[in-house]
Amino acid sequence: MSIALQKTLSLILLIVLGLILKRKFTQPEQQKGLKMIILDIALPAMIFVALLKIEINPDLLILPILALLFNILFLVISKYALPVLGIEQGTASMRTLLLLLPSLAPGLTCFPFVVSYLGEDVLAWAALADIGNKFFVLVLAYLLAISWYYKHHQLKKASTKDRVKQLLLAMLKEPINLVMISAIILLSFGINMEALPVFISEAILMMKDMMTPLVLLFIGIAVVFKWDQLRMLAGMLLFRAGVTFTISGIFVAMVPMPIEAILLAVVFPQSAVSFWPFAHMSAIRSMELGDESKKTKPTFDLELGVNLLALSMPFSTLLILGIFSSGTYFTNPYHIFLFGGIMLILSFLPKISKWISTLAMEEELGSLSEQKLNKNNSIE
Repeated sequence: MSIALQKTLSLILLIVLGLILKRKFTQPEQQKGLKMIILDIALPAMIFVALLKIEINPDLLILPILALLFNILFLVISKYALPVLGIEQGTASMRTLLLLLPSLAPGLTCFPFVVSYLGEDVLAWAALADIGNKFFVLVLAYLLAISWYYKHHQLKKASTKDRVKQLLLAMLKEPINLVMISAIILLSFGINMEALPVFISEAILMMKDMMTPLVLLFIGIAVVFKWDQLRMLAGMLLFRAGVTFTISGIFVAMVPMPIEAILLAVVFPQSAVSFWPFAHMSAIRSMELGDESKKTKPTFDLELGVNLLALSMPFSTLLILGIFSSGTYFTNPYHIFLFGGIMLILSFLPKISKWISTLAMEEELGSLSEQKLNKNNSIE
């Protein structure tokens, strides 16, 4: 049995254990507490250790820019592709999907597998790239959400300067962002993990070691199998994955990179949908519920958003596990294009089938009309 397959099976075993423990975590507060431990303690510790083990390289500053460009590019693609998939322009569903699909949540669905398969150095690259993604989900997504809110309800746009300021301050208060800033400052003074006092470095390393098992247990505990929702949103997730593979394939074909960087370029954009855009939508819905004139005209479809978030995590987890388990298969850009093309075809398949059925029905009706006309002519 290959090492990659053995590693994958051990990770899946922890997810299965989470499924077994699911009945012990029936309250939302219990799952929320476990998620907070992951995002506020284990993940920041892991990123801190990873950053302190790399050398500052100005070339790495391109990573957050590339991640932000990916978010924006996917937003533009979705705007024109979603109507083809059957999502009507200007609807709450359209605005919801436009805000969620380009977002990424690598902390729960990408980082644990990156560190397990590629090591802590590559995790540091991923953490730097996530800075650009966080700017999108925390700032740009909020500006889009508030803009659509004013446009939908035909309100005069208020100044968003103070709101953006509050968001930037909130970013600085997040443990992950504070950790990254602290690590970069320490590195600029030549301080790494070895230079820290032993009691501090040991405590950080122990917190870091909790990350992967806790995330895998959380995935097993939090996953919800609702097949009706799965059928409804499968096309959207397949479309998202197909476009992402295509973008990654173009990037890999154009830019020469080591194998580890190629795999990161493939798996990082496959991260699950981020919760932050949904948080912005929920805040706007609260504003609408406080006004009788807006209560019945929601800007966003929160039920659709919740369903997409629930399905996105297991979908992305299985996809990323599959990529890593395949060895070097996805280091070839042609293989990436092939897989992306298959997923895009699958996502458009229901629409194509419906179009073919409509054509067949029209042809049949036309044939019946012609037969009826010929019969009438023969009687005459």
